[in-house]
Amino acid sequence: MGRCLPCRHKERASMAESVPNYDGSPIQIEMLGGFNITMGEVTISDSSARTHQVWSLLEYLIAYRHKTISNEELIRVLWSENDSEQPANALKNLVYRIRTLFANNNVPFAKNVIVYEHGCYSWNEGLNCTVDAEEFERLYGEASNKNLTEEERLRIYLEALDLYKGDFLSSSHFEEWVVPLSTYFHALYFKCVQESCQLLQKRGDYQSIETIAQKAIIIDQFEERAHITLIDAMIHQGKQQQALSHYNYVTDLFYRELGVSPSEPLRNLYREISKTVNSVETDLQVIKEDLNESNLVKGAYYCEYEVFKNMYRVEARSAARTGQSIFIGLLTVTDMHDGVPEIKLLGKTMKQLLETIRNSLRKGDIVSRFSATQYVLMLPTVTFENGSMVLDRIVKRFRAEHPSKLVKIHSKLLPLDPIM
Repeated sequence: MGRCLPCRHKERASMAESVPNYDGSPIQIEMLGGFNITMGEVTISDSSARTHQVWSLLEYLIAYRHKTISNEELIRVLWSENDSEQPANALKNLVYRIRTLFANNNVPFAKNVIVYEHGCYSWNEGLNCTVDAEEFERLYGEASNKNLTEEERLRIYLEALDLYKGDFLSSSHFEEWVVPLSTYFHALYFKCVQESCQLLQKRGDYQSIETIAQKAIIIDQFEERAHITLIDAMIHQGKQQQALSHYNYVTDLFYRELGVSPSEPLRNLYREISKTVNSVETDLQVIKEDLNESNLVKGAYYCEYEVFKNMYRVEARSAARTGQSIFIGLLTVTDMHDGVPEIKLLGKTMKQLLETIRNSLRKGDIVSRFSATQYVLMLPTVTFENGSMVLDRIVKRFRAEHPSKLVKIHSKLLPLDPIM
């Protein structure tokens, strides 16, 4: 485990000798998600009311359990220069407290879980331990062997995915030494997700793909590939409405939290959903009910940009025939230096601005998010002067409702170009 890190520790010369009072029973250690050590009926968990440094030392020793680790190394990991006046004594105290923790849980070999020799500490290698992170890494390596049959590879991939309950030591993700290991296993997990789903796709098992993708999104809601995999699986199962709902959810999430627009692969899936018909509906009343908005409408109509484009094109065709005036407005959010605001501030501002836009416009007006920092508006039956007044009113209302010296709102207005 931890092959992503340079080896800075001396390799152990040999396995520890037999451990006094230990009968060789297997010890299960979970590091993916929470941190738990299970010995028969006894489980020691990081959810217990213990000080953080006790857990940090125990986690580090187990993560590098095949190495011996010097006092100096542990002190650098556990304390900054000014955190402890006598770090060597503080380290001894933490080791004592770990042994006491095991003793208080009636572990007969509590004094021997940690070995000290030649100025170095280590987790006792004589203990029969299975660590889920190591098993996950091993299984992924086996499943990647293309000399195996696809059925064998898939079975091993699924076994590996079952082990991954969450990112490596998620409760200690802020620790500097945990970050590279967490990143490594996180990347390995999503490789496992993609490669197993590719094999399932060959078999046409989209229900299993959906299940895997749902779990992957819980692990990391900002992993776009998992969302794409999920939506694609829904489409192949004829779940167009669910696919559309999830598409709307993920595009809104990425806008709000990351300030990014939907990628081209996501937009392609939206187009796929839009053109897919999974049944023939002959009851016009049912179709009418499906077309109606379910909630009481208030203010402008907000839609996804692909929908906005289609509506624009319809209006452009109509304008050539009717001569109706239609204007397109653009509202852009910047910081005070006309740059892109910080992500969290941008997400909050865009949400507030949309609310102001919808409350300031009529039901017949249309608004969509054009980019991470911009909303585009379609304003029918207005003159240029009236359209400019509408945009000014939105900007003034936003400033009044959300006074801030951190962002600015810029507005532009152009007439729609009729298609002759």
